Amino acid sequence: MLRNALGKTFRLLGYTVQYGCIAHCAFEYLGGIVVCSGPSMEPTIQNSDVVFSESLSRHFCCIRKGDIVIVKSPNDPKSNICKRVIGLEGDKVCTSNPSDFLKSHSYVPKGHVWLEGDNLRNSTDSRCYGPVPYGLIRGRICLKV
Repeated sequence: MLRNALGKTFRLLGYTVQYGCIAHCAFEYLGGIVVCSGPSMEPTIQNSDVVFSESLSRHFCCIRKGDIVIVKSPNDPKSNICKRVIGLEGDKVCTSNPSDFLKSHSYVPKGHVWLEGDNLRNSTDSRCYGPVPYGLIRGRICLKV
C-alpha cells in the first residue's frame, strides 16, 4: 500500500515537472498575456490594458520600427516596461525632450534599439536611460485584448 502511494506521488510529481517545463518554454519562446500599467503608452495602451506578447520575433530579429515591445527595464531588472521602437541600430534619433528648444540627435549603437512611450510628456524611456540592448527585449505586442 505504501509502495502504491509512493508510486502515485512520484508519477504526479513527474507530470507536474513535465507540464511546468512545457509551460515555461511556451511563455519564454511563444508568448504570453501581459497586463500593462502606467501612463507612458497612452492613448495607444491604457493603464490596466491586457495585451498578448509574442516572443518569436525577438529570437528571429524581426523587431521593426513602430513595434510595441515588452522589455526588461534597464533601471530595474525585476520589472518589465512597454515601449515603442523608434530607432534600430544605426538610425539617427532625436534624444531631446519635446519641450526642449534646441534638439539634439544621436545614432543608435550596434545591438541596441531606441524606445519611447507614446505619451512623450509622461514617459521614462530611452531619452532618460539611453539606447536599450536588443537582448533585453522580451516580446512584441501583437494583440490588445
